Amino acid sequence: MQGASRASLAETRRVLNETLDGDVDASRLGEDLLAVSGVLGGSAGLRRAAADPSRTGRDRSGLIDRLFAGRVSDAAQHVARYAVAQRWTRDGHLTIALEELAVEAFLAGAEREGRIGQVEDELFRFSRIVSGDPELQAALSDRRALPSAKGDLVKQLLSDKVAPETLRLASHAVATPNMRFDRAIESYLKIASRRQDEVSAVVTTATALDEQQLERISAALTKQYGRDVHLNVVVDPDVIGGVRVEIGDEVIEGTISNRLEDARRHVSR
Repeated sequence: MQGASRASLAETRRVLNETLDGDVDASRLGEDLLAVSGVLGGSAGLRRAAADPSRTGRDRSGLIDRLFAGRVSDAAQHVARYAVAQRWTRDGHLTIALEELAVEAFLAGAEREGRIGQVEDELFRFSRIVSGDPELQAALSDRRALPSAKGDLVKQLLSDKVAPETLRLASHAVATPNMRFDRAIESYLKIASRRQDEVSAVVTTATALDEQQLERISAALTKQYGRDVHLNVVVDPDVIGGVRVEIGDEVIEGTISNRLEDARRHVSR
């Protein structure tokens, strides 16, 4: 999002966080915001009406009251009313924003319970499992399959093995129509990092690292970037040895396989 939509999302996120500071059920808030996003996203007419710049913000907020009063929590209604009163560059941006705020509410609930780091790790690992299994990847990305069927498959794979927020977000990621599963998980991890004011790094090694090695890498990256760093570790025997670190678009390459490839390129010149 850019321009007005980006500013509107930031403002509505502020209201969401103020709401979360109160005595509200974060998971219920997340579920209700997903419900609002789903209803608006499923009707082009409602979506246009909710984001119509020719109507006043009060008029647009009234639409939320008429549609959802008594159907969602007061907290969700408050956040949704504020969201539709903002300016959105495209009407689709409103539903995307509500969905992102719902994810943030789920993660806020995990943060309250002291398990947001666990949720980050579990979402990342599940994403890697899916990307490494062509059959599973095909099943979860099949556009012909019912979202409920894909959600049930995720529950079969993860139920009783992960945090409740992980299960809910993974189930939603396979059901969302406007984003691929891997991109959805990536966006959730970015939201989690932003909530904790941290940097997320993917660390690839040939063998599993022990706690001391991970702490040394984390400390070095924290010093370099001036923020806490959350490590997502990938074990890949193809790198042979050494470590590759990816933070956003930046890659710190220190693997033996990369050095060998550099040497091969040098010899072949």
